[in-house]
Amino acid sequence: MAHPDELETLTKAFSGHGIHEQALISILGKWQPEEKKSFRKGNPNLFIEDERNFERWDDHHVRLLKHEFMRFKNAVVLWTMHPWERDARLVKEALKKGPQSYGILIEISCTRSADELLGTRRAYHSLFDHSIEEDVAYHVNGSERKLFVALVSAYRYEGSKVKEDVAKSEAMTLSNAIKEADKRKPIEDDEVIRILSTRSKPHLQAIYKHYNEISGKNIDEELDIDLRLNETVQCLCSPQKYFSKVLDTALTKDTDKNIKKALTRVIVTRADTDMKEIKQEYNNQFGVPLSKKIEDTTNGNYKDFLLTLIARGG
Repeated sequence: MAHPDELETLTKAFSGHGIHEQALISILGKWQPEEKKSFRKGNPNLFIEDERNFERWDDHHVRLLKHEFMRFKNAVVLWTMHPWERDARLVKEALKKGPQSYGILIEISCTRSADELLGTRRAYHSLFDHSIEEDVAYHVNGSERKLFVALVSAYRYEGSKVKEDVAKSEAMTLSNAIKEADKRKPIEDDEVIRILSTRSKPHLQAIYKHYNEISGKNIDEELDIDLRLNETVQCLCSPQKYFSKVLDTALTKDTDKNIKKALTRVIVTRADTDMKEIKQEYNNQFGVPLSKKIEDTTNGNYKDFLLTLIARGG
């Protein structure tokens, strides 16, 4: 019979995000057949019995464990990749997976600098013999297509100059488009797309401020009616808030394996950019340090690597 503490440790090693490799080695390596049997009996969520009392791994959990064992490898591969290649491959994967992953297109096109996004487009050419623009236009259907093509095509001005009168006028344009949402979706409004896909981030910050003054609400709150526009505004105007929410969702236990992947993506891509600000925002939003949440939710080498990356920025 396996010791209860060992059973608990091993069960935890197989749960969460990543695998506790050292626990598997130290415990499984010394177990006898009866101890392995008691582990199988004590984990009906991992093992099933047929009508002949034959114990075997549940196929669904075998597939899940395959992904969990790969998390550390995938994080290391992404981390060592050139940032342009990394983003190009993330875009390609998002387009393959379909609408549930399209938020990644917004994330990359709206949180990278103009030169970084241009570099991603160059890398995409080299890797896939297509442009990002043409693949987005081909794969994305419906009202989202025009917004996504405009966002990935952007090369925004990155200076600090802002014309406040223009920003105020465009805040009113956005306000009117949202008020008329029952007649026409804001995502189908050419002026909304023009503003969000061409204006500099300081200009958009000014629009955000003026919008609040006009309506008494934040524009991203008003855009709860449209997920894609809401994500776009958050990525452009408050990326740390956006990334904190993505991380918290990804760190939820028993969440979908594709949602879990956001944990690797965000930490790897933001570790050398704005991780310090993301950690501060995460603590403000959820009342717990990001490092503590990762410590409690993830396992093994994967956990250690993530904690090392988020510590880089202080």
